[in-house]
Amino acid sequence: MILDTPSVRAAAGVPRTTTGLDANKKVSGRKRGLAVDVLGLIIGVVVPAASAHDDAAGTALPDQAAERCGMRLEKALVDQGFKDEVLIHGALSDIDVAVVRRNPADRGEGFVLQPKRWIVEQVNGTLTLHRRLAREYDHRSDTSASRVHWASIANMTRRLTTPSPAWRDTLGPAA
Repeated sequence: MILDTPSVRAAAGVPRTTTGLDANKKVSGRKRGLAVDVLGLIIGVVVPAASAHDDAAGTALPDQAAERCGMRLEKALVDQGFKDEVLIHGALSDIDVAVVRRNPADRGEGFVLQPKRWIVEQVNGTLTLHRRLAREYDHRSDTSASRVHWASIANMTRRLTTPSPAWRDTLGPAA
């Protein structure tokens, strides 16, 4: 399982009681805590205020994912934003939580793909393509979490029903 918590700006009509300010990213809105498997399928979503620390989502997501999957999770990959609370919670739940750290040599090169972590970043990118998820419009955070699930179902349906691209055809053009 791979965890991430991107911050999303809130629209003007969203109540301030359910939003906050993410001081690191200077974003006023909510965070979307996502737990995805190695295939990029969403197995857990929590939507706290952006002012909440990543650890709040990091302790809730493994429990939610284990409950939904009906199996025991063995390993979770997180970024450097998650702190000791997630590692301790993972140890108590028999989950090996590994922090994927950036390579110091890649400091000035902009965005660099991290091993296995790119999967959750790709899921975040495809979710943002859905109009209702580009910004937080919902008044309730549970409604926002359900929209994430709807968007992931739409992505999955599109992948299953779209024919393979022409460059994957091994037979070539019909004669």
